[in-house]
Amino acid sequence: MTQPALRAVAAATPSPVPGQSRYGALATALRHRVVAGEWPPGSALPAEQLLAAEHGVALGTLRRALELLAEQGLIERVHGKGTFVRQGIAGASMLRFFRFGDSASVVPASRILSRQTVAASASVARALGLAPGEPVLRLQRLRLIDAQPCLLEDLCLPLDLFAPLAEGDPADWDALLYPMYARRCGVHVQRAMDDIGFGLLSAPQAQALGLAAGHPAAVVTRLAYDLSGRCVEWRCTRGDAHAFHYTVTLT
Repeated sequence: MTQPALRAVAAATPSPVPGQSRYGALATALRHRVVAGEWPPGSALPAEQLLAAEHGVALGTLRRALELLAEQGLIERVHGKGTFVRQGIAGASMLRFFRFGDSASVVPASRILSRQTVAASASVARALGLAPGEPVLRLQRLRLIDAQPCLLEDLCLPLDLFAPLAEGDPADWDALLYPMYARRCGVHVQRAMDDIGFGLLSAPQAQALGLAAGHPAAVVTRLAYDLSGRCVEWRCTRGDAHAFHYTVTLT
């Protein structure tokens, strides 16, 4: 990078706001560069000495900023190789909450039951950071193992990000959505938060899963976030509560 370009980058590095550290402001500047696509997921960041020079900071300040971004899950530092933008979540399968035979190593088949552009409900809009009534792409997806239904999913996606998925035949979609989001829409899911609860299946939900109406279900509500921290997916997954199985090891 030329000296004028170095000065331009350094000038673009924001000064710390009151109460913010120098390395915190630098971490924000580096995050903006990642979100802008300068360093795509999986790519290596430039050498630390070069980054420090670009932003006009000491090497120690840069390293503190990189440590902060690593703690936030945006980057990963590989000993002897360098610092890389994290690839994000590939699948994060809901099957880890259930036991359907030998399903631990299985990628279930997927079938899109419905696809609609609808106005976001108040709760979905709040989760996705939208105004109530803004358009979302709503999907209902059935997951199957050996052709047997196992999970029923309702998803809402911001239409401004996922318009490409509103067109074409969903029968051509991948079994794993997150790699497809990245490839078709340029949306990289970096992290997700799952909330587990229980309820009863409605008649349509039970019919899709081959169960009786009112059957107990485990309900997993997920919020997924992209590199910028924006919530890009609301998902509600239902499965037979009798198949629910989740193990946590505490050390």
